[in-house]
Amino acid sequence: MTSTLARLFAAALALCADAALAAQYNLQPPQSVIAREIYDLHTLIMWIIVVIFVVVFGAMTYAIVKHRKSVGHKAEQFHENTTVEIVWTVIPFLILIGMAYPATKTVIAMKDTSSPDITIKATGYQWKWGYDYLQEGISFYSSLATPRDQIEGRAAKGEHYLLEVDNPVVVPVGKKIRIITTANDVIHAWWVPALGIKQDAIPGFVRDTWFRADNPGTYRGQCAELCGKDHGFMPIVVEAVTPEKYEAWVKEKKAQAQKVAAADAAPEKKWTLDELKQRGEKVYAANCVACHQANGMGTPPAFPPLSGSKMVNGPKGPHIDIVLNGKPGTAMAPFKHLSDADIAAVVTYERNAWNNKTGDMVTPDEVKAARK
Repeated sequence: MTSTLARLFAAALALCADAALAAQYNLQPPQSVIAREIYDLHTLIMWIIVVIFVVVFGAMTYAIVKHRKSVGHKAEQFHENTTVEIVWTVIPFLILIGMAYPATKTVIAMKDTSSPDITIKATGYQWKWGYDYLQEGISFYSSLATPRDQIEGRAAKGEHYLLEVDNPVVVPVGKKIRIITTANDVIHAWWVPALGIKQDAIPGFVRDTWFRADNPGTYRGQCAELCGKDHGFMPIVVEAVTPEKYEAWVKEKKAQAQKVAAADAAPEKKWTLDELKQRGEKVYAANCVACHQANGMGTPPAFPPLSGSKMVNGPKGPHIDIVLNGKPGTAMAPFKHLSDADIAAVVTYERNAWNNKTGDMVTPDEVKAARK
């Protein structure tokens, strides 16, 4: 019996060793001041708990074995022992004080968002993130970049499966970054473990946190609050770069935004059907494909098919309205945060894709008029 138990114990240890090779059960290596404090606090409390475990269960085991009835031991008969009661009250109290002091210090440091070098507003949407660099005047959306073939099992999974985005957050190394979180629809959570950040994003509320990246690198995270069907498709990627590279990235982003804004706002801009369809396909892939699928067949009943839809093949007005304002009481969220050109493009694409052959073209002016 003893040898069998020993073999089972050895097998369990071997399984644990193999699992440890496949995945790390500790926190990720810290890459910011706050992450380091959290890591050190975690390690300190873990060892305190280990010592308590060893002492308590060691004493229990000793008492059970040494004073068992089978060896003729008779239990002591006494009512109370004031000294022992004081000792086992004071010692846990001191342990708790010893744990509370560094924990409180860390929590206070985590909430000190004063004097940031850069402030970024992170807004959660189903199912992507929107970012606004408040001082720089840069805004963009960040969506999952993992190919649908990988997600649907038609291709091998890549190294960063479900942890890659089309537009990462870029920050300079050594600068204090304040992250303001909120949400457009349901509760999300902005979580990047290596940087020591996990902050809920709640509709109608604004919360904040901060980090300072120690080293250049790419740090990956996810939405950490169950937020619906594609909760697992909301990765977060932070790229920490040198200050020089950050300045170059800011200039490039501003130039791109100005170029797009100028093109969209130009009164002489005459869109063609093909131009709108090409742009609309990209907008659809970034915003709609998760629910309505790449083939337009949707995931009924929550997300009905667009291919062959009476609404899509009907008058343009209701189609524009539902994309702009969503549909109350359903899972269809509003997309009024998209530009007039993007909404015109995606509506045009939907009306001319799959089995839909309306030949209609929706212009940004029509979308602008529908917003009023």
